[in-house]
Amino acid sequence: MKITALKTWQVPPRWLFLKIETDAGVYGWGEPVVEGRAATVEAAVHELADYLVGQDPHRIEHLWNMLYRGGFYRGGPVLMSAIAGIDQALWDLKGRDLGVPVHQLLGGACRDKMRVYAWTGGDRPQDVAAGARALVDQGFTAFKMNGSAEMAIVDSHSKIDQAVARVAEARAEVGRDVGIAIDFHGRVHRPMAKALLRELEQYHPMFVEEPVLPEHLPALKHIAGNLGYPLATGERLHTRYQFRDLLAEGMIDIIQPDLSHCGGISEGLKIATLASAQDVALAPHCPLGPLTLAASLQLDAVCHNAFIQEQSMGIHYNKGNDVLDYLVDKSALKIENGFIAIPDGPGLGVEIDEAYVEERARVGHRWRNPVWTHEDGSIAEW
Repeated sequence: MKITALKTWQVPPRWLFLKIETDAGVYGWGEPVVEGRAATVEAAVHELADYLVGQDPHRIEHLWNMLYRGGFYRGGPVLMSAIAGIDQALWDLKGRDLGVPVHQLLGGACRDKMRVYAWTGGDRPQDVAAGARALVDQGFTAFKMNGSAEMAIVDSHSKIDQAVARVAEARAEVGRDVGIAIDFHGRVHRPMAKALLRELEQYHPMFVEEPVLPEHLPALKHIAGNLGYPLATGERLHTRYQFRDLLAEGMIDIIQPDLSHCGGISEGLKIATLASAQDVALAPHCPLGPLTLAASLQLDAVCHNAFIQEQSMGIHYNKGNDVLDYLVDKSALKIENGFIAIPDGPGLGVEIDEAYVEERARVGHRWRNPVWTHEDGSIAEW
């Protein structure tokens, strides 16, 4: 069997789908994308196709190393996201060819279903109590909210008060047993994070995510010592080597690799194993489409340290299309009482409606994340 073609489609709301085809008629799907840079990643995928056409798709580890080590310049969000989607598609293809789900190829599932969480409150968090209540009523046992809107590097304490008040409102609405994850999104800088992290402690977050930007992670040892709740990060890290260095610092309790950004299932498994050796939990990042979610669930299935999975059904970014729209069988990713059963169909366990993908690709997208500014006109972190 040989790879014959790599086909891509940009589809709403902000995703890129990839199909790898072979001369045997077997195929696999993946999702290589950087949010807001879909066209750039698409170009990278087609550049990498030169290495893949004519190759045996079953040699996933060999092909992964060819894509990564075959270029003098390595890593980064664009290259690793292109490799990630290709890797997902290769695992999907191999599972389809052998008639087994990917998790069987990785050693077999250690769980039957995966706890998931949903988002509420939007980019500039508001109405979080009502949103949280609605999610709990749907059966979710955890949700995530943005912790703040814009915050200057040194800002007024009222911004901290506002952020803490929203978390307090959510906690009062849902009680002590529902997990509340608070995403700083890198919007809070070191001088303000010191106070905010400590004032949140009384509301017992399930975790706080990206308390500082990834380029400032060494600051965590100065601002986050002895907190009584877990810290999480990793969605903007792209290789096992970055995660190795992060884990060596000993300041992170939960890692969040994104299987569309970190080199796919192959690299994600290596990252998860590194974390396991440090007794660090795994919660893959996934505000993306059905293929990234399915790939994440296949990884969750074989990682004992995986404890919860992000998913984007109903998220505020999903305008025009949502996760299940592109599936032939929407029950493959059905959420029930806050869990998704590990997909047990061949490959990633989901079947993409290619005709619908073609239709929506004619609409396409040019999604860009918002560009925010502070009151003085300087650029703020989004």
